[in-house]
Amino acid sequence: MNQNIVCKTIKNFDNVAEIILNTFKEKRIFAIYGNMGVGKTILVKSLCKKLDVTDIVISPTFSIVNEYKRLNNDSIYHFDFYRIKKLEEVYDIGYEDYFFSNTYCFIEWPEKIETLLPKNTIKIIIEKVKNNSSNNDRIVKF
Repeated sequence: MNQNIVCKTIKNFDNVAEIILNTFKEKRIFAIYGNMGVGKTILVKSLCKKLDVTDIVISPTFSIVNEYKRLNNDSIYHFDFYRIKKLEEVYDIGYEDYFFSNTYCFIEWPEKIETLLPKNTIKIIIEKVKNNSSNNDRIVKF
């Protein structure tokens, strides 16, 4: 973890997304860690906005994976593994086709499938700032 960015509000995630994408220009797999409600999906929305996604970005909690289209018609994949009970479920969706496609993949709840993550995965951690009366401050580490 080289960078820690404090965000006074999740509205600052657009700036964080730009920094992440500029820092890791050649990377395509991003594992986003954090507790429930910390802003993982909001960060994915910001990343997709910076990548010119034309679709509405929502959490794929029930579908496991959402595909979004960019202005250039490339795809971006957004995973939510929160409901995964066994790794076989991930094999069944053909995760290799996504992870090794050189396409952007944003993964929520990656700890559920950690053994399947490619070695070049970028790890992003979002945490709420402790002892914060507004409860809005977040630290984004990568």
